Amino acid sequence: MGELERELQYLYGLERFGMIFGLENVSELLHHLGNPHLRLKAIHITGTNGKGSVCAFLHSVLGRRYKVGLYTSPHLHRVNERIKVNEREIEDTELLELIRLLRTKVEEKGGPQVFTFFDFLTAIAFFYFAQQSVDIAIVEVGLGGRLDSTNVLLPLVSVITNVGHDHMDVLGPTLADVAREKAGIIKEGRPLVCGERKDAPLKVILEEAQMKGSEVLLLDRDFTYQASPKFSFRGRRWHLEGLELGLMGKHQLINATLALAVLELLEEMGFTLSEEDVRLGLKETKWPGRLETFGEGPKVVLDGAHNPEGARVLRDALREMAYCRLHLIVGIMADKPWREILQIILPLSDRVIAFRPSNPRALEPQRIVEEARLYGLDAVCAKEAREALQMALDFAGPNDLVLVTGSLFAVAEIREALLFGR
Repeated sequence: MGELERELQYLYGLERFGMIFGLENVSELLHHLGNPHLRLKAIHITGTNGKGSVCAFLHSVLGRRYKVGLYTSPHLHRVNERIKVNEREIEDTELLELIRLLRTKVEEKGGPQVFTFFDFLTAIAFFYFAQQSVDIAIVEVGLGGRLDSTNVLLPLVSVITNVGHDHMDVLGPTLADVAREKAGIIKEGRPLVCGERKDAPLKVILEEAQMKGSEVLLLDRDFTYQASPKFSFRGRRWHLEGLELGLMGKHQLINATLALAVLELLEEMGFTLSEEDVRLGLKETKWPGRLETFGEGPKVVLDGAHNPEGARVLRDALREMAYCRLHLIVGIMADKPWREILQIILPLSDRVIAFRPSNPRALEPQRIVEEARLYGLDAVCAKEAREALQMALDFAGPNDLVLVTGSLFAVAEIREALLFGR
């Protein structure tokens, strides 16, 4: 085991404390590092779905002209993916040095006795971005917003993509409750870009923004888009037509529109962007594990849809694709509304292969098989990801589609099999 692996074991060991909500611990960790977050210009993004894609669009466009930090979660293959400057992930040596630095400071100065993996990594990311003198940092909320570790930021712009049914055991039993937690990222006098359309959660968001004196730029009111004949955007000043996106699915039109509203605001704040920066940045955007495609004959599509809203978006995207039969590989977490997710996707499937990702929260694959058989589907269990992929490819014809979904954990394991050999 290498030095970084040993330090990462320490970090992953912090998960034994579970979820600890609140900003006190991360603030103390950041204090040990000289409060680097106070020196960052940042965009802070939350939402039930789409926040990662909005981050990716912003990163791709801004990175054409500026030094841009990107902090997202979770990672697919290695923790370095969470912390990037432009297209470069934090290097092993840099990550090792920063973990040791913060551990030493905690031990020497008597830091918080109990803090989480996410607290620790967030502090490291903000310190790294300050150390790298980024022009702007794009920061994705981990969970919720109000009590999320990232909410120590005072961003230039806050973004709420939407409010849906996810983490309701933590964030609250109604969409209004979830909206209240997400609206917690709104800061005094700082603008908010919002894509929520449903009345109840939107009312909560607008009330919070009014209370904090935050200007709200609202989808369909202050900026909008058209899908046809080609994607176009109209904001307060920008009017862009014939835009192309690097990410698949009609839902990405909304995510790109939110990103464009943020970029227009940033330009008003003094950031310089050419139309070419915007067009090429959108076109060249990549976001692994979200309608990501591998191979041909059969084509394999990976999508980490892990809640009902994400499953519906995936279902709509599948209806845009041409294929003969759909072979579904599913690995899903037991603490998600898995039956509802399956009820959305299963009717489009011809065959189901279930497996259990290497995560203690994962649902037993036999439960997935039993649900699939209620739809009259041929369904089987695989022992692990590589076997599931091989079974699907053996079954599938050249014009079929293999879809991997249910969780990012499942997507990550199949993606490793695709990238590094079956």
